Amino acid sequence: MLAEQLSRVAQEYAYERGKPFTGSRFGDFVRHDIALEAKKLLTFWPFDLKVKASVGQGVWASVPWLAFFDPLVTETATKGIYVVYLINPDKQMITLSMNQGTTDVYREYGQSRGKLVLKRLARDMADRVPEFAKLFSEDPIELGSDAGLPAGYEAGHAFGRTYSAVSLTQEKLTEDLHLMLQAYETLVNRGGTTPSEVMQEEAQSTDIEETRRYILSRRIERSPNVRKAVLKAKPPACECCGIDPKRDYGFSGPPLETPLDVHHAAPLFGLAEGETRRYKIPEDFMVLCPTCHRMIHKTGSPSDLKGLKRRLRFKIARDVTYSIS
Repeated sequence: MLAEQLSRVAQEYAYERGKPFTGSRFGDFVRHDIALEAKKLLTFWPFDLKVKASVGQGVWASVPWLAFFDPLVTETATKGIYVVYLINPDKQMITLSMNQGTTDVYREYGQSRGKLVLKRLARDMADRVPEFAKLFSEDPIELGSDAGLPAGYEAGHAFGRTYSAVSLTQEKLTEDLHLMLQAYETLVNRGGTTPSEVMQEEAQSTDIEETRRYILSRRIERSPNVRKAVLKAKPPACECCGIDPKRDYGFSGPPLETPLDVHHAAPLFGLAEGETRRYKIPEDFMVLCPTCHRMIHKTGSPSDLKGLKRRLRFKIARDVTYSIS
């Protein structure tokens, strides 16, 4: 059970990290067994998440962790927002945290100023999902290390819950984790840490719900995993005007780099907050050239391909021979 495994890490980590890192069976247990147990738990829940557990890279980390990543915003602990269990091995405490990537923030702002940025963003995260934040604790967390990354985790913590390793039960873990993953999904759906005015400018709307749905739709379209899967399932040509980069321009690159857009065709009003399965591939998508993609958003009917085709006033001319006299 995941609660037992996390408790074991909290109780044994201080001793185990005194041993060689390379070839550690304990390290393999954390990276593989705990991650696998977390993935098994997710199979019963409607969340599309990546899972990773870590004890460090090359050397023992000060704070081991188990994280859940939404691929629409991040697949790594270095950037974006994610849910994570952080372990304080000295006090044998386990914290479930709504947190964010430290590395990229440190790289841009430096460590001292970066921690202030992380704290500000953490406040924004809690404010964007207040109905969930109030169900957890927004108090600062303590990870027992002055190292850069643990200090970043402490600064980047928005809200969560801390448990003693000896008292954490599977029932409590399951209840709190499910609630936290609901909060995570809601936070992503509402734009994460992107300021409202930035989202409204991109969506060209002042209606907050419409803006959030538009931004979520755009996140889906821009996801590398979504793009790869759609272009694998559909022919690499615009479904409206018919332009084919390979045939019409001689494009010879890999399918993922084809100069076509993946359009999320589900109506904006269909992206109701609280939906857990956000899309189906390829049913919910179109492959469009950049121009047709922009035009279908202008129509206000993002799923109406037939309507877009009726608006089309040109046809692609192929195999035309030009002579210069």
